[in-house]
Amino acid sequence: MNLDDMILISVDDHVIEPPDMFVGRLPAKYDADAPRLVHREDGTDVWKFRDTVIPNSALNAIAGRPKEEYGLEPQGLDEIRPGCYDVHERIKDMNAGGLLAQMNFPSFPGFAGRLFVTEDVDFSLALVRAYNDWHVEDWCGAYPGRFIPMTIPVIWDAELCAAEVRRNAARGVHSLTFSENPAVMGMPSFHDEFWNPLWTALCDTNTVLSIHIGSSGRITVPAVDSPPDVMITLQPMNIVSAAADLLWSRVLKDFPDIKIALSEGGTGWIPYFLERADKTFDTHATWTMQNFGGKKPSDVFREHFLTCFITDSLGVGLRHEIGIDNITWECDYPHSDSAWPNAPEELWADFSKWNVPDDEINKITYENAMRWYSFDPFAHVAKQDATVGALRRAAEGHDISIRPRSHQVIQPQDKLEQFRLRARAALSNATPNR
Repeated sequence: MNLDDMILISVDDHVIEPPDMFVGRLPAKYDADAPRLVHREDGTDVWKFRDTVIPNSALNAIAGRPKEEYGLEPQGLDEIRPGCYDVHERIKDMNAGGLLAQMNFPSFPGFAGRLFVTEDVDFSLALVRAYNDWHVEDWCGAYPGRFIPMTIPVIWDAELCAAEVRRNAARGVHSLTFSENPAVMGMPSFHDEFWNPLWTALCDTNTVLSIHIGSSGRITVPAVDSPPDVMITLQPMNIVSAAADLLWSRVLKDFPDIKIALSEGGTGWIPYFLERADKTFDTHATWTMQNFGGKKPSDVFREHFLTCFITDSLGVGLRHEIGIDNITWECDYPHSDSAWPNAPEELWADFSKWNVPDDEINKITYENAMRWYSFDPFAHVAKQDATVGALRRAAEGHDISIRPRSHQVIQPQDKLEQFRLRARAALSNATPNR
């Protein structure tokens, strides 16, 4: 195998929602209250939802932009690549980047749909259903076989959430984005029986609970004066707490068919995590009363958890300590951790460094994603047309050049001040969207 022979399915990318996504999807009585994109005098576009304003921060959509434009300032749709919000342009960008398929997490509603929690339950449910219908029918439905469909949860009601899981599973959706710590959102923790209807629905429909870092809305900032590098460094490792919380919970014991993805969490930390979990079990199970039915925590982890990495050379080297059937790859388009359009080159360099055999490359790049998410792109795309080389040939002439897009130049010191303002909000439990 060479680089052009790889088949790439990314289990973590992001959509910047288009301004017309709610048109015709809400009952008429809610039209005036529907979230809408508002263009402001400073040239930025923001989503307005009643009294809430959600900016589109530049770190969320930097594909094709120079590093000088990275930062946290809001921006307008005309300052980002059309592929961020236009599905037809997204497919062109995917082809240029050699990607067969993506799974796209939401942006402005929050990864767990927390923006749609209102005092009007009927309105909230209408918003969630409208978002999911747009995602499944308009975004994923436009190009069958190119997107793993994923829906947002009815996060405030486990019974309604279970019903929404079943509704979407009936049309081929087997991924639910969810909070890595619902208690932070004011909901019951993973350990509460409140969530039992949801766990049952996930198991019955073979739907993966896809837990993305930052999905509770919490940003890790040790102190208000910490440099942004601290938050950026720690961000992937925030998923460790959720992994431990779920591994030791009753959820895995009471619902043995449940599947959980640790989205954008990386993999290099997992071998030590599993070693530590096994040591904890051997030392303390007599008084903590943990019982995995004769198995070790590391065995149970590999039965239930899917791990996901963007760039993780160490994790590739330790792939057998993690579990070769538990590893998937992510592109993270259009976020700042993404190497698009050169992600295949970056990934291939790690495979070459560790002499990864072809069968293991295939598992990491597409087979594990297909199996875990019950996704078959080859029902729509011939396998010979799905490789990095074939897709890039199909995209010949598509502009992937790096070029400035911002209407204004913001100095680094001003970007740092904007970060500190977000940090203060985070530490006062008023965290804006990532």
